[in-house]
Amino acid sequence: MRLLQIELYKLWHSRISKVLIFGYFLLIFSIAILSTIKVELGPINFHLAEQGIFNFPYIWHFNTFVIALLKVFFAIIIVAMIGNEYSNKTLKQNLIDGLSKAEFLRTKVYAILAFVVISTLFVFIISLILGGIYSDYNELQIIFMDLEYLLAYAVKLFGFFTFCLFLSILIKRSAFALGFLALWQVTEGIVFGLMKWKLSDLIPQISAEQVFQFFPLNAMGNLIKEPFTRLSAIQNIADQMGEAFTKDYSVSFFNIAIVIVWSALFIRGSYFLLKRRDL
Repeated sequence: MRLLQIELYKLWHSRISKVLIFGYFLLIFSIAILSTIKVELGPINFHLAEQGIFNFPYIWHFNTFVIALLKVFFAIIIVAMIGNEYSNKTLKQNLIDGLSKAEFLRTKVYAILAFVVISTLFVFIISLILGGIYSDYNELQIIFMDLEYLLAYAVKLFGFFTFCLFLSILIKRSAFALGFLALWQVTEGIVFGLMKWKLSDLIPQISAEQVFQFFPLNAMGNLIKEPFTRLSAIQNIADQMGEAFTKDYSVSFFNIAIVIVWSALFIRGSYFLLKRRDL
């Protein structure tokens, strides 16, 4: 608890952290504002809330997918948090004052866990309120179906944030760490394209998709698949066009396990860098 208090104190006295945190939760809250959108153009009446996006249990899938896109706000906070430790020499001072490198890392991991728990609770409350107002289904059994999307959301955030933690310790400078994160995303896509092109020729028994599922950012992306093609309106259009969506939208606990393993490796790698580095 003492270590978490230290980190929260630093964040509270950081202007950029307060702005980003406020912006993050403001954008989450803006999803509630979407429910009020109504368009009336002559015979056309469109009310977003009536399209089924806030129906239970679909709302758990929709909200966790959309809100997870905003995780970059916390990613910037985490990267800046580590970058400031190096640029302001506070890391070195903390070590001089008796804080061990393991304790220093734990403060960052505890802060990440706090971000994840608070964000997940916020998504749960917002979804419950919106679903309670707009959902066509109010049976308890239906309301609390598909809550595994919240677990996938929490694991996705934790995995992504620990990756950002590792990169920021590895590179030290905030801007370069964020740039490397973007580069990693592009690199994963390029490697996947190369595997699609050549892997089947080299190893016919293994597909590119089977290997790609273990890549860190792709594994995080696989935790919550896009929810839009689940909407009945989209599926009706696809049926009229002779197309059918056969995607599996369920949360895979195998993918959760992959991301948890990556998270552990990122934390372990961060400690290895801190331990070996002369600060």
